[in-house]
Amino acid sequence: MSRDQDKPGGSGRNSSESEDDQQDALDNPEQSVRKKIRQNTPSPSKGNMPQASPPQFVSVEELMETAKGVTNMVLAHEIVVNGGFQIKPAELPENSLEKKVRDIVHKAFWDCLEAQLKEDPPSYDHAIKLVGEIKEALLSFLLPGHTRLRNQITEALDLELIKQEAENGALDITKLAEFIIGMMGTLCAPARDEEIKKLKEIHEIVPLFRAIFSVLDLMKMDMANFAVSSIRPHLMQQSVEYERKKFQELYEKQPNSLDFVTEWLRGAVDDLRYKLPPAVGDAAASSSRTPTLCHLAVQNHAYLKLLKWDHLQKPFPETVLMDQTRFQEMQLELDQLILTGAVLLVTFNAAGTALSGLPGFTDKLKTGIRVLLTGLHPSSSNLTEALATISEKVCAEVSGCLSQHGFTPFTLEKETVLKGQIQALANPDNSICKLIESRIQMFLESYLASGYQKSIPAIPGGLGAIQRELEEIAVKYIRLVNYNKMVFSPYYDAVLSSILNKEETAHLQGTLEDD
Repeated sequence: MSRDQDKPGGSGRNSSESEDDQQDALDNPEQSVRKKIRQNTPSPSKGNMPQASPPQFVSVEELMETAKGVTNMVLAHEIVVNGGFQIKPAELPENSLEKKVRDIVHKAFWDCLEAQLKEDPPSYDHAIKLVGEIKEALLSFLLPGHTRLRNQITEALDLELIKQEAENGALDITKLAEFIIGMMGTLCAPARDEEIKKLKEIHEIVPLFRAIFSVLDLMKMDMANFAVSSIRPHLMQQSVEYERKKFQELYEKQPNSLDFVTEWLRGAVDDLRYKLPPAVGDAAASSSRTPTLCHLAVQNHAYLKLLKWDHLQKPFPETVLMDQTRFQEMQLELDQLILTGAVLLVTFNAAGTALSGLPGFTDKLKTGIRVLLTGLHPSSSNLTEALATISEKVCAEVSGCLSQHGFTPFTLEKETVLKGQIQALANPDNSICKLIESRIQMFLESYLASGYQKSIPAIPGGLGAIQRELEEIAVKYIRLVNYNKMVFSPYYDAVLSSILNKEETAHLQGTLEDD
């Protein structure tokens, strides 16, 4: 049977959050998005069950329950908007009490198993219980159509027969382990082939059982991630309807729940009005003084404004509150990318474009720059100092590369000029940064205007050095915006109709008064 046929699935049975918890998640979405949903600590014989990370810890049962009923809005929202959402094993802090207790309990369990196996004759009580748990785990990886594999596992791991063999001194535990490892190799994802290979090299029973449970935990994690990718399309529409329904309930209780959304969209309308060319002539003035704005264009411009938002001074629109932290993170990523692109642009202008074509040189420079900019905002007081350090590092790298490849050496004068240009990027009005920023905005605006097309627009000139990073951010941003539109477009259209109708009414009144 092929690996594709044996890919694991899963089903859930645990209930999720209560309606009150869901309302709390809606009322306090920023906190809820980062809330960690912890799973009960398993018994030492079962090892560590995989949990979701980041930004949440979640069991497979909760995951599937979410798929069935979208009863956990925050988790459903996270799966839908985060294309990279994956279940990962939780790692306890090294010196935490929880980790110390877990390690002590696990050690006691495995020491007990080893002592039993060393008895004369050996006692297999604990070992048989472990085989039972392994059997359950293997069966859980099967899909309904895996009848042959199910029969093989049930027959080979027949606990009653194994107990009888143990009582009669005829149990070959090594043979059992070989069957288990072989079946794990059949059911696991290709990424786990190396772990399976290592299992075959372990010959002592206790270390082998410990390693088997460790790999089974990884396979459970793979199963959960396979479930995530499988349920995402199904979850999308359910989640859209559910979030819209919950917001409507909130709106009916609090009619002012769109006040900040109205301000946000009105600001976008004003921006676009300002950008419109002035009307020419009396006839044009009478008919085009307030040209109709496309709702979609206004919404797209409004979403772009979220990437330059003053989170300390301006309230965030209610409909995107759940993703405020995500927008803040993308805003910081873009700000740092603008600086990175600006540094690379002035560097290659000063050193010559030949360097940009050298394999790996651009990536090496870019990595060093981004490390030194990590966590820094353009308004940070440490930015000047960071750019001074970057200028020194860049000049050293450029000089070394020019010398290594036989190019004309970097003169002291050119080095001084380049350092000054890099350090000047700390100025908020720096023309290079403004150029990079405007082209990034142009790229994102073009991407938004393309709707739900999967192809990424062409990257504007001057952004080639940061193309990969920009596309990664853009894909996350567009996914988030498109999902938000699916949920809240009816509200946005209603608000925009009200704003634009009032403008039209005011324009007509002004025209009548002029007459």
